[in-house]
Amino acid sequence: ETKAVEFGAKVNNIRIDGISFIERLSFQIFNEGIRLKDCIRLQQKLTKTRVKALAADSIYANNENRKFCAQYGIATSFVRKGRAAKDEKLRKILRSELSCERATRLEGSFGTQKQHYSLAKVKARNRATETLWIFFGIHTANAICMIVKKYKKIAA
Repeated sequence: ETKAVEFGAKVNNIRIDGISFIERLSFQIFNEGIRLKDCIRLQQKLTKTRVKALAADSIYANNENRKFCAQYGIATSFVRKGRAAKDEKLRKILRSELSCERATRLEGSFGTQKQHYSLAKVKARNRATETLWIFFGIHTANAICMIVKKYKKIAA
């Protein structure tokens, strides 16, 4: 009774070059850790570029996702399991860089969206309104990001 309970929609996002994309929005509970393959496929479809490295939260570091990434040669930020490889020092540096980028960019974007675009506490009363509220918040943040990029490009 003393623990906070989440109500409403759950959103799984991917970020590409500072822009957030909603990979899944659902009012049912789901484990985003099993959505990694879908996220990678969506990113490759949107960018028409093969994913070579990814930074993801530890919830994505399950055996199935590790095998998938190893099979397709995708470097990850996951903590290594098993014995150290011959190039472990380089892998550790890569994991560290990916983790740092993920923490800075992805978690920062969630904080910005929650703080500045009214997504901390969605005040909608039904599913349709809540979905609309989430879409407007995320896409408004994306529009501002694109405007800032455009002006930086013009100024340079």
